[in-house]
Amino acid sequence: MRILLTLSLALTTIFTQAQVAIGKPAVTNNSVSLEFGNDQNRGMILPWVTDANTLTSSANGTMVYDLTTLKVKVKYAAGWKDLSVDTTGKTTDPVSGINGITIQTAASEAADAKVSIGTPSSTPGILVLEDSNKAMILPKVANPQTNIINPSPGMMVYDTTKKVLAVFNGTVWSFWKA
Repeated sequence: MRILLTLSLALTTIFTQAQVAIGKPAVTNNSVSLEFGNDQNRGMILPWVTDANTLTSSANGTMVYDLTTLKVKVKYAAGWKDLSVDTTGKTTDPVSGINGITIQTAASEAADAKVSIGTPSSTPGILVLEDSNKAMILPKVANPQTNIINPSPGMMVYDTTKKVLAVFNGTVWSFWKA
């Protein structure tokens, strides 16, 4: 009996698809790795880094909020691309609540912290979607510039009204259409 139970558990583990729904009971379809609930006027906050240019081992597609430039950036083969059109961003330290000052120390961070969705690999990152045939669906918010009260720098959502990616740099929203 134990062998049968162990075998069925092993087979279930092998054939289970890694999919995560946050704020809703299930993902919408099999092509989704990570999906957020709708109509909650919340966004996804990107990791804050001191300077994106010092992240030499970042994989293409890595997204961060750069504290040096006050911009949301994405890693491409040629370097980092700015997703914050406006350059007047600001930050509020998550520990102290003081604007423009970062006092969080390396001692309070786990440098090797990582969550993988899919089959774990050696790809560096905080939240790594490991599937090669699945995508993430961002939180969906109608008019985030008016409906998200007090957004955090580095927040991103899908604007369902304009049908665009919206990123917040601490001062203003930038909107990106394909």
